[in-house]
Amino acid sequence: MIGGFSTPKKDKANKVSGGKLVKTGQILVRGVDTYKAGVNVRGLGTMFALCAGKVYFTRRKTSHGKVRTFVNVAPQVKKSK
Repeated sequence: MIGGFSTPKKDKANKVSGGKLVKTGQILVRGVDTYKAGVNVRGLGTMFALCAGKVYFTRRKTSHGKVRTFVNVAPQVKKSK
């Protein structure tokens, strides 16, 4: 534990929960392998939003039979005046 190298990093986690509004480029998940990028989300280790909108999670079965959780962003509809 000299220098704190054995301490696990605290910044690896889910940054935004479901139903929250996010901006374009906002980080959603960092350093977690249990989530995969879905609709309007890009990235492997650090996933970020490609458009402004509301975050939602889906669970799908892959072609290999594993169930994965995908992080998605539903685009925000702009109201015209």
